[in-house]
This record gives sequence, structure tokens and C-alpha cells, in this order.
Amino acid sequence: MCPQAAAAVAHGRRSRGAPRAPGAHNVCRLLTRRTHGFYARDAGVAHRTNLGLLRQIICQESTKFKNVWTTHSASPIAYERGRIYLDNYQCCISSIAQEPRILYQKPKCSKSEKIEDALLLECPLGEMLPSLSDYKSSLIVLTVQNWLLRLSADSGEVLEKIYLTGSCCKFRYLSWDTPQELMVVKSAQNKLPAAARQAGIQQSVLFYLAVFQVLPLSFIGMLEINKKIFGNSVTDVAVSNGILIVMHSMGLVRLYNFQAILEQFIEQPFDLGHEFNWNGQVGVVGKYPFGLPCNVKITDIPPLLFEASSLENAFQIGGYPWHYIITPNKKKHKGVFHICSLKDNTLAKNGIQDMECCSLEPDWIYFHPDMSGRIIHVGPNLVKVLKLKEVKNNTNQMEITEDFTIVANRENCVNNTITVTASGRVVKKRFNLLDDDPEQETYSHEVYFDKDLVLHIEQKPNRRFSCYVYQMVCDTAEDDECSSHEKTEKVFRKKEGRIFEYI
Repeated sequence: MCPQAAAAVAHGRRSRGAPRAPGAHNVCRLLTRRTHGFYARDAGVAHRTNLGLLRQIICQESTKFKNVWTTHSASPIAYERGRIYLDNYQCCISSIAQEPRILYQKPKCSKSEKIEDALLLECPLGEMLPSLSDYKSSLIVLTVQNWLLRLSADSGEVLEKIYLTGSCCKFRYLSWDTPQELMVVKSAQNKLPAAARQAGIQQSVLFYLAVFQVLPLSFIGMLEINKKIFGNSVTDVAVSNGILIVMHSMGLVRLYNFQAILEQFIEQPFDLGHEFNWNGQVGVVGKYPFGLPCNVKITDIPPLLFEASSLENAFQIGGYPWHYIITPNKKKHKGVFHICSLKDNTLAKNGIQDMECCSLEPDWIYFHPDMSGRIIHVGPNLVKVLKLKEVKNNTNQMEITEDFTIVANRENCVNNTITVTASGRVVKKRFNLLDDDPEQETYSHEVYFDKDLVLHIEQKPNRRFSCYVYQMVCDTAEDDECSSHEKTEKVFRKKEGRIFEYI
């Protein structure tokens, strides 16, 4: 923070004799208290204090975010905790600097080594780990040839290698069941070749799931999702927070206790690196060519915890007490969201949320990931922050109230067209354009906010990807006036074979 900004925040615009509001602190005072250890006994208080400092700095009128550098790629760009990954994770750039710093650049990999998915793995606090490398951040990646690799996040060095399985399926997706604790590797949907389908051969196994405990990486089990158990209409599955989520073609979503399934149907536990003899196969667990045994066999439908019907299987759980969000299972209700109690399925008061926006893409809604129970409803030019609260004089019912809204200032685009008919009569037409301008649309945008940085990852037509890095700066009025007259020019620099743009 620049001296002018510190002084402004420290002294504000109040007069010397004006009383300070109770509990209010300026940035300088908060920083001093932090260095003196006032928050050392409670990590939560320290974290909230740091966020409060950051908010005060960001909300200053003099604070701006300046585009400091940009890079482009012909393949997707990923971002994880201060690291930008390019070229299918072969290149890693640190974003925590005004200048890009390449952490590692590996040779271009072959198609057989292509990475399908990746997760960032961080060291758990307060635990003794078997290897020194376990205490540093690493990247779990899944390759097209069914290898699960643990890479150093800073050097790209391979720390561990696990072979999943042979030709029975192709593993494609990585996800967390419990973040930084339990990881699930999911296969692509099994599909028979056209010739086999024409011959009347049936495919009953749709997906395979492999489950791992992380740090140290240990194998828990592999299981099949079988149509004979879960039904012929199954289209997809997911695992989250100990729940197995099974989606069906008619919009039905069914929930099962995943932990109970693992405990009930596991036939034999196996440890990575140990020899095994399983169904006539002898090998080493996690080594080529045997991989991992399918040691969890679901022989009967597990007890159903909950089911709901929702358009396109869209279903979320959150809030306190527990609620869920669905869209009624009819196309005319697309963009309409119902917030209901998980306990008895009753609709919350004001629980139907509909922005009625006119845009190329529908609005979307989700429970805030900070576990506060807040609900975020996002439209093309409006963000509503909602919250659950008890109905007055009725503790058994909850209602949805609006906490605050954020409105984007956009020009109201109105088209005035004039048509002259054959008889010479002038006809004037006036209509509003869509909230989204089709000419300005790109394929996708991702925006990440990390302390004093904002990263914007954009996919442009023809699969061209760009990453724009913005640094927080503090501009005085004089700087503002000078910069408005200056003509910005792009400077191109080459680092280790990669071109970066500077402004």
C-alpha cells in the first residue's frame, strides 16, 4: 500500500476531535495489533482480520486493478493457488509477481501422456507424514493411459505413480469427496462398440469409481455402478461429502450413503505396492499391468437417503438447517429455482426465485461455499445475495430474505428502427436488445481473486485461450490524471520460449 493510501486510511476524513465509531479500526492500527500478536491465539480471528484489512484496502477509491501481463495458449489454461498451468500442465507460471516467473517448463508430451484432469493437493496441518515431499503442495493428475501421478507443484517432478487399470475402462475425472482428504477417480461412461450393440449384447456396468485417501496416498477401493443394481435409467454419478449421487434420465436424483456402501460391500482391503492374488490374477497393487482390483462389489440396492426430481438433474444441498435447490422438471420452468427443506420437502417462504431475465444464458444459483448458508443468485447484470432465516412467530418454517444485491451498471441498449411502407407511411419500431450482446460473447470466462491479484482466463473462438493478470495498485489523483493522457502500448517479451504481453 502506498504512503498516501496508508495515510488516508489511517486518518480518514474525520476531524481531529471527531469520535471514532465503537469497534472501528483503521488499517495501520490493525496491522500494528497483528504484529504484536493480538490474534495469535485464534486462527479464525486472524483470518477474519486479514480479510477485513484486504476489504478496506480494496474499497478505497484510489485502489484499482491494473493489467500487468497477459499470455496466450492454444490449449486450456488452469489456475490453482498462485500457479498458472499451460500446455496441458507442462508449463507452470507463478502469478504472485508483477512479472511472470516460470516455475517449470517440461518438454511437450505425446498424446498417450496427455493429462485428463488434475487436483491440487496441500499438506494437512498437525500430521506426521512419511516423506518430506508430502509437506509441500503437489498436483494429482490423471493421464489418458489410466496413470495417476503425484507431481511437485513447484517443479513438476513425479513423486508417485499409480496404475489404475487396464482396458476395462478409461478413467477421466478427478474430484473430492471430502476436500484434501478423500479423492474419487471416475471413469468415462462405458459404451459398447456399435457392432456389439447391434448383436444385442448388453452393457450393465456404466461407471467405475476408484477411491483414495490422500497424504499419504492410499487405496480404499474400486467399485462398479451397475444398471442391474441402480436401474436402467442411470445417466451419471458423482460423490460429494460422503454421499453417492445417482442421476437418472427422467431428471430423478437419488442419494445414498457412500461411506456405508464402502464398509458394507468391500470384499478385501488392499495396500498400494503390496502383492495380491485376486480372481486368478497375481500382481502388485497400483503397478502396471495389473493396476487396482475392483474390490467393492455392490450386490443389492443400498438404502435410499433422499430423492428429488429436477430439470437436467440440477440439485444442490446447503444452508442451515439443511435445504436443497431444484428447478421443477419441465422445460418451461428453466431459470426458476425452488428452495425447499431437506427435512420435510416444504417450500421455504419466498422460496421460488426467478429473475425473469432475457439473456443468451440463463441465470444460475448456488449455496455460498463458505458454509454460511447464504445463497448467491447470479443474472446477466445482477447478483442477489440471499439468506435463510426463521419466519417470525413460526420457528418451524424458514424464509428466504434478500441480504444485499450488486447491480452492474450497463447501458440500456434500445434499437429504434424506421420502416417506410409501399404507400409511403413511416413505421417506427422500438425494442430492447438482449441483456447479452451476441457479438461480444466468447466461449467461456473464469475469474479468480487471490489477495491482491485478479486473474481472468478467457476462451476465444478457434480454441484460443488467454490469461490476463491484474495487480492491485493505489493511484493518487495525480497518477490518475497522468495515466488518462498516456497512450498505453503493448510490449512483448520472450521467456523460455513463451511470449508475454506487458502494458
